[in-house]
Amino acid sequence: MVSLMKEKVRLWVQIIFTAVTNGYLYGFASGRIYTGPLKTACVPGLNCYSCPGALGSCPIGSLQAVLGSRDYKFSFYVVGFLLFFGSLFGRFICGWLCPFGLVQDLLYKVPFFRKRKNLPGHKVLVWLKYVVLAVFVVLLPLFVTDIIGQGSPWFCKYICPSGTLGAGIPLAILDASIRGAVGKLFSWKVFLLLLVVILSLWVYRPFCKYICPLGAVYSFFNPVSLYRYKVRKRLCIKCGKCKEACKMDIPVWEKPNSPECIRCGECLRACPKMALIKQSLRDRYR
Repeated sequence: MVSLMKEKVRLWVQIIFTAVTNGYLYGFASGRIYTGPLKTACVPGLNCYSCPGALGSCPIGSLQAVLGSRDYKFSFYVVGFLLFFGSLFGRFICGWLCPFGLVQDLLYKVPFFRKRKNLPGHKVLVWLKYVVLAVFVVLLPLFVTDIIGQGSPWFCKYICPSGTLGAGIPLAILDASIRGAVGKLFSWKVFLLLLVVILSLWVYRPFCKYICPLGAVYSFFNPVSLYRYKVRKRLCIKCGKCKEACKMDIPVWEKPNSPECIRCGECLRACPKMALIKQSLRDRYR
């Protein structure tokens, strides 16, 4: 009962945060995106700038937009934003504050397909998100530029299913001029979105596990962030209950701060000996 209540708390935090950061209702009514002062600030999760309801900017989209520019002050802001939130929370943001993470969680709850944690080849595929981060978010926007030296947001333009769901499809529905201009690229993005949706009905958070560059960034901070887990070794009996509960399929008793952990808390609630806890600052510096 307690476990179910805590799971609902996380779900409601996800829903409320998504509603707050995408609360520009006029955008959905008019088909126009919000361009006010809040748009100059990033939100922690993957949240498309062009979504009609978005009140803030996606850090990955912002990072791509500034990598090839000369506006170093804003570039430092985006990098500083990622460093700040990463060092505080790590991938807690993925588990609690990311709108597209919420979408995948809800899809996985649909009683369709026999559920599994991972895709075949999981141990290799988890590295793919770092390739996406390095190639599509950093290297291509930085070095593949047009005639005026401007890079393209490769990840947002060619891959991101969150942008297709939150921005591309709603804007195509609401704006006749956009609807008339859709072509092969839009069809490709819709195909990728449908693929992620189908996989999310079968596998837990496939986009987060294998593709998301924002999750890759935050994963670097999991071992050092202020929000961390700790195994009390004198209590741990290595029963494996934490791994059974973990939908990211982490051997938590061995790697409580694994880069793959999204801090959902399922492992803490599953431990029969209460050997797994949130690490306090006092414990950390003993």
